[in-house]
Amino acid sequence: MRKKSVKQASRQKEDKAVTLGDMLNQDLMEKLKAKQKELKSEEIRKQEEEAERKREERRLKEKNKSFDELLQESDLDWKKYK
Repeated sequence: MRKKSVKQASRQKEDKAVTLGDMLNQDLMEKLKAKQKELKSEEIRKQEEEAERKREERRLKEKNKSFDELLQESDLDWKKYK
């Protein structure tokens, strides 16, 4: 009876050692890895587009500021030049 439980325990350890990659065929694994790379590159592209959009938005906002806004943001002390 004890030998059976030892054999079952060793079988369970062997079963746990088998990974998902071992169970799937190589072609399917390559497809999944390619899809993962594609999704990562898509995410990076979206982040870059968002950053570019924000830069353009800031540029347009800066371009359309009034003289009063620019004067208020200036750190020069105009009293020195009177």
